[in-house]
Amino acid sequence: IPALAGCATTHVASYAVTAPTEYTLDTGDVVRVTVYGDTTISNAYTVTDKGTLNLPLAGQVPVRGQTLSTVERQITEKLANGYMISPKVSVEVTTYRPFFIDGAVGAGGQYPYVWGMTARAAVATAHGFSDYADRTRVTIYRRIGKAMTKMVVSLDALVMPGDTVVVSERWL
Repeated sequence: IPALAGCATTHVASYAVTAPTEYTLDTGDVVRVTVYGDTTISNAYTVTDKGTLNLPLAGQVPVRGQTLSTVERQITEKLANGYMISPKVSVEVTTYRPFFIDGAVGAGGQYPYVWGMTARAAVATAHGFSDYADRTRVTIYRRIGKAMTKMVVSLDALVMPGDTVVVSERWL
C-alpha cells in the first residue's frame, strides 16, 4: 500500500483578481472622520441621500463620487477656513453601502458589502444558487455617474457597494 501513496494528485488553478484602487463614496456609506486634537468633530458619519456629510463647523461637505483622499482635503480646507490652524484630517470607510442580489438564489435581498467581494461570494451570501440557476455568469447593474450600466460577467467579477446582482435561470 505505501507504493500508492504518491498517486493522489491535487490540481490547483490560480488567476488574478484585481480590486479597484480608489473607492468613491455614495449614499449609505458610513465613514469615520478623525480630526486630530478635536474630539467634537471626530466621529462616524453617514453619507446622506443628498450625497453629503454633515459635520460640525464644516457644515455640509459634498462627497458623492469622491475618493477618500479628496474628502480629506475638502474637510481640511473647510476647517482651515477660519476654524482651525493646520487641521489634520483622516477619513476611512467603516461600513460600505449594501449590495443587492435577486433572481435564482436561495434568498435574494439586501446584504452588507465586504471589500473585494466577487459575484461568487455575493451568491454564497444569498444562500447559494437555486436549482435552476445559471451557474456560469451573472448580470450586474451598477450606477456609474448618472447612468445605470448593465454588465454580464463571470462569477469572478468584482461586485461593488450599491450594485444589484441578478442571477438568471438557465435554459434547459
